[in-house]
Amino acid sequence: MSTHAQVHSGIQATIAAHAQAQDDGRVDDMVALYWPDGVVEIPGFKTLEGADAIRAAFSQPGWQPDPAKPQRHVVTNTVLTEWNDRTAKATSDVIMLKHDGVGWSVAIVARYHDQFEVSGERWLLRRRSDEYIGFQP
Repeated sequence: MSTHAQVHSGIQATIAAHAQAQDDGRVDDMVALYWPDGVVEIPGFKTLEGADAIRAAFSQPGWQPDPAKPQRHVVTNTVLTEWNDRTAKATSDVIMLKHDGVGWSVAIVARYHDQFEVSGERWLLRRRSDEYIGFQP
């Protein structure tokens, strides 16, 4: 049986890889962190169901990072709310910083509600539901 520390570490590795791939515009690397039937829920947008829908959405202009205005998702306070050897649920706080050419500013404050399932040695996302805190972009 996996320990809490092992599951938490695996979950954090997936969340960090997702943030870096998204911020770098590496859509295929980001989508590879989801199950083929994975789901992404973002307030104000149509629910994305399946790898093809996730890839299509995050490949669109406006969803892709602008190289002239870099962004960084800073994900912290990840708490496992449920877990076993095969599945896990976690919540994480996230801020997205954007650079406007002069300095960095906070663009989004949110919370991720994630569901994971293990695949081999990796924890892949089954579902990510974003919750915006204080405002909606």
